Amino acid sequence: MNTLALDTTTRAGSVALVIDDRVVDERTGDASRTHAERLPEEIVTLAAAHDLAIADIDLFAVASGPGSFTGLRIGIATMQGLAFVHRRPLAGIPALEALAQLGSHGLAAGSIVAAWMDAHRREVFAALYRVEDATDDGAGPARLAEVEGATVGAPEATLGRWITKALRASVFVGDGAVLYREAIASAVPSGRVMPAPRLAGVIGRLAAARAARGAAAGPAAIQPLYVRRPDAEIARDEKLR
Repeated sequence: MNTLALDTTTRAGSVALVIDDRVVDERTGDASRTHAERLPEEIVTLAAAHDLAIADIDLFAVASGPGSFTGLRIGIATMQGLAFVHRRPLAGIPALEALAQLGSHGLAAGSIVAAWMDAHRREVFAALYRVEDATDDGAGPARLAEVEGATVGAPEATLGRWITKALRASVFVGDGAVLYREAIASAVPSGRVMPAPRLAGVIGRLAAARAARGAAAGPAAIQPLYVRRPDAEIARDEKLR
């Protein structure tokens, strides 16, 4: 099965081609250009590099958020359009889950992984997962159970809430973890910080696994996971008060 995956949650983002369960190509986007300027060119170029047309893709996958509001809208709309035109399923994968999957490699069952993305305004998008069943070779996605779903808030408040609940992560992964590594080190000295990896590859693999279970959806079913309300909505509501 050919899966084409896209992540637009960050300025650069990434695209990947996954064949069956193997990432055969994964590329970081050109951060000097907006997603609107680069898409769908980057997707078509990646497929063509492997002698594939978009019509040869069996499954499309996209990061559903959280992340840049504009990036999410453009990424989801692009993949929805391709899926509609070619009558293929589309899977939306939360970016925090994808981060946690990559951060879970090599961890024993029972370990806790924290995914942190920079939400700006001195806040992080965060989610917490427990490794339920790691793969034997450590190369494939672990089976993760969500401990706390996506939230947005100050790093210190997020850490304080988790510590109060006796939830201590072994690994913190993502650009938010790197940005606030000092806060993490102060609250969880044993916590290891991992930089943000490219996400498109693991998004494609997770999507392929869901499709194999019959869980891939139609393009119209994919909705962005914003977590925080867009500034435009907040400003509109303030004007109506």
